[in-house]
Amino acid sequence: MKETLFPLPPAEEGADREPAAGVPRIQSANRQQVEMRMAALDDLLPDDHRARLVWDMVQGYDLSRFYQRIKAVEGEAGRPAIDPRLLIAVWLYATLEGVTSARELGRLCEEHLAYQWILGGVSVNYHTLADFRVDYEQELDELLTNSVAALMSEGLVSLERTAQDGVRVRASAGASSFRRKPSLEEVLRLAQAAVEQQKVEREAGSGEPGTPRQRAARARHTRERLERVQKAMQEVEKVAKRRAKNRESRRKKRPARASTSDPEARVMKMSDGGFRPVYNGQLAVDMGSAIIVGVDASNQADQRLLQPMIEQVEGRYGRLMDEHYVDGGFRNNDNVTQLEKKGIEVYSPIPDAYNRQSDKRPEDIMPSDSAGVRAWKKRMVSEEAKEKL
Repeated sequence: MKETLFPLPPAEEGADREPAAGVPRIQSANRQQVEMRMAALDDLLPDDHRARLVWDMVQGYDLSRFYQRIKAVEGEAGRPAIDPRLLIAVWLYATLEGVTSARELGRLCEEHLAYQWILGGVSVNYHTLADFRVDYEQELDELLTNSVAALMSEGLVSLERTAQDGVRVRASAGASSFRRKPSLEEVLRLAQAAVEQQKVEREAGSGEPGTPRQRAARARHTRERLERVQKAMQEVEKVAKRRAKNRESRRKKRPARASTSDPEARVMKMSDGGFRPVYNGQLAVDMGSAIIVGVDASNQADQRLLQPMIEQVEGRYGRLMDEHYVDGGFRNNDNVTQLEKKGIEVYSPIPDAYNRQSDKRPEDIMPSDSAGVRAWKKRMVSEEAKEKL
């Protein structure tokens, strides 16, 4: 049926064709639009967010030693201190998220909702975060010990089987910041001169323009530069003495160097085969509960850090583990001997070869092997050890 309610205009030529493409209609961002949002920080963070769990845990800590060191008190002049509970919580959450840099954490506290929720409107900068971690090192260490001890008393941590591993953490230093002793002496002279010049200008009321805060920041930067160079002079002496004792004569001939940016950092081999300025972070974990029971940071190689970790765990909890698992980078015959003497069974892979020119297998008992090394070799070739590894 072709009849219509109203007469239609005659069809145009080409009406059956597709319409011509027009300008797309899209929604664009308008960042100048003024909006009013009524929301609390607590409403923005999901109820099951990890930051809430961290805060609940920190709420149960005894922080009396932290509060005793606060000098700002009621009735006296002075700016209120930041609640240590906030700084502990924000550092703990950052650690869980793999953030170790104070500068990076300071940026996240300004931009990331979870860190803003923990701080609840309290403003912090990276200097505050870094200083807190350094100034309260002993208190934070005891907090870790007490937390694990409480878990042990409840039977949640047994400390029967522990494992240790390390991770290379990039230092705040570039390759060009490493200098030899003569170069460091010249840099030290210039840094001392800069500090003295700022002191003279401050007393004379002259110097670079700027607000008092800007001038104080420049003075702090110059002072910290001098302190780092002085520390680098001490570190280069340590490196030189250690290399002098090294059995490899070729290493003795290499001049000792230290960084003016991060004096305690050392150049080490990374997992990708490259060499960079790093620190060697160490963790010991209770294998039954996956709870960290020991933490350390060093500029030494793994082989030098096995026994210090064992001593740390013993000092914290008054007992030793029954079994300790490490990779081949930690193990040498002396380490195995010392741990076996303490009654600790070492689980570490036997190397593929000790000496390519020898027809002896690495697992063969040698006349020079100590009782501990012999016990380790016999244990590592057993089916039980292979299953555990």
